[in-house]
Amino acid sequence: MRWLTLYARSRQVPASLAAVVISALAVGALAQDGDGGPGDPQLPVLALTAGVTAASIGLGGQDLALDRTAAIRWVPRRAAHVLLIGTVVCAVLLAVRTVGDELATTAFIIRDCAGLMGLVALGAAMCGAHLAWTPPVAWLSFSLFAPSPTNVPLEVANWMLLPPGTATGTWTALVLAVVGTAAYAIAGPRR
Repeated sequence: MRWLTLYARSRQVPASLAAVVISALAVGALAQDGDGGPGDPQLPVLALTAGVTAASIGLGGQDLALDRTAAIRWVPRRAAHVLLIGTVVCAVLLAVRTVGDELATTAFIIRDCAGLMGLVALGAAMCGAHLAWTPPVAWLSFSLFAPSPTNVPLEVANWMLLPPGTATGTWTALVLAVVGTAAYAIAGPRR
């Protein structure tokens, strides 16, 4: 287990986990104050985006050259790391939801967490771990100010805020999750 502890510390997992929990608790507190309700998707999406961006720093190690030349297989470890990020962020928000007011449905949280996890992984593969947060934050910013979805391209642009069960939102999140995880697992973080 020592290697797992060292790996977690080198990827700044304790600090990232603290940031994920604090952001979820803050959004839970905001929801109890009446600033958002079960029908308002902005608060849960904000919490999920904050969670995956906080965890994204761990997608790159201290020395990228060492990561690339190590005698271990990185592809399964990278894929597991991305899936673990998504699972933890999703679980934390679901736990906050059970304690306080219902922020969103379980299907909504799982779908958006999967898509955001893929966006962060894609950001790490394209921009590096230190800038992996930019694609989800940029997409969220666009979604918050984009016009109401009236056609398929606008639905794809607003997939984070669409109700659960919407085919376009589900497929967009699924494609982002698969493509992002595969790109990061194969290529690793960019230098």
